[in-house]
Amino acid sequence: MFALIAAILFSIISIFTVLLILGFPLGEFTMGGQDKILPLKFRIMALFMLFIQIFAIVISLQAGGYMPLWFSEKTTRMICFVFAAYMSLNTFMNLFSNSKKEKYTMTPMSFLAAICFWITAFQM
Repeated sequence: MFALIAAILFSIISIFTVLLILGFPLGEFTMGGQDKILPLKFRIMALFMLFIQIFAIVISLQAGGYMPLWFSEKTTRMICFVFAAYMSLNTFMNLFSNSKKEKYTMTPMSFLAAICFWITAFQM
């Protein structure tokens, strides 16, 4: 169940990232909220982040038993721990963002995703 919630959260974040890459004025919700529309170099970085987010969705679904494993169970579990740690760090960074939009929107999402990945990793 937590793996599915993590996948849904990352799907929402992935859609948001696609909108950022396309130039929608959502930059205040990410990367410190410095730019309303992300500059090209940040859009390229967002594209890289999109691939990581899609990978997180796949790993979450695999760890939860919704997809066949690409890696061994041990490797999948370790990747879940890496994503859990990353999302925990991301939560901390978002919490101290200068952007209120990022702080109050993205912090809870990353916190919930971190919890879901921690629980999923320990349940495997």
